[in-house]
Amino acid sequence: MSRKGQSITLSISERDKAELEAIAREFGMMWGEEPNISKLIKAIAQRKLLIGKNNNWSETRIRALHRCINALTDIGQIEQAQIIANLLLERSELSLPLRGEIERFLENLPPPWRLEIDRYILREQPFQLSYQDAAERVFNFTVRYAKITPHEKRQYLDCWCEETEGNSDVEELRHNWSLRLDRIQEAAVLPVAGEWRTGLAQIDVEMHLLGNLGFAYQAKAEDQINEWLPDTQRVKRVVRRVFSTFWFIREVMQYAPDCVIVSPEDVQALIQNKIKTLYQNYGLDVSS
Repeated sequence: MSRKGQSITLSISERDKAELEAIAREFGMMWGEEPNISKLIKAIAQRKLLIGKNNNWSETRIRALHRCINALTDIGQIEQAQIIANLLLERSELSLPLRGEIERFLENLPPPWRLEIDRYILREQPFQLSYQDAAERVFNFTVRYAKITPHEKRQYLDCWCEETEGNSDVEELRHNWSLRLDRIQEAAVLPVAGEWRTGLAQIDVEMHLLGNLGFAYQAKAEDQINEWLPDTQRVKRVVRRVFSTFWFIREVMQYAPDCVIVSPEDVQALIQNKIKTLYQNYGLDVSS
């Protein structure tokens, strides 16, 4: 004679019922093809499934992990950022605005080609990149070094490529390209044979910072020399490793006229041309 199991009645909302069914499905507690809440409760009672607190993380921990999502995204580690985002969504202590922000992040993950680029960079695998930019121009690059870098609040692929045609930088840096990721319309990424470089091409640029700018200047990781010139009044000498004169000039022009580029001559000439154009745009005599 079979023994009937004792029954209990659960008074829960449809949403809570759906959540319990989802948990039952996740742990394989099924009746045929349907999730079985009774099996789930039985497994919990028999301690085959352990219940842990889901509301005891501090705000400091939540905030640190949230910052990790942004930091990993900025350097192109999208899959790792996705793992942390899903981990946070499992927590009940998340505020509604933060939960909404994380959900929007997961709903707007980068396209497959972007994830493929991230994998090649992690493996140090040279790859070929073809894409169409916003001006509908098609580019083909053989990339032998790359990193995802934020420039002026946007993400770029800073990369060393075999191709130099169309690059107007100084000769030593013409293998370096900065490709704005959000302007790529289509992309095909394929692995290629060969060696992965250790970094981008770089040159040393010397600049002199005058007056208060010298005192206010904060050294950067790329600076090779940061010193006060002897026998001068308030002139700081800075020698920096530069991979792109485009980004370098955009930075230093905001400090003109208190920042003077001393060498190399071709970089100095680029600055001079910028200043001449500025004079002409304002109707000033360049020769004066």
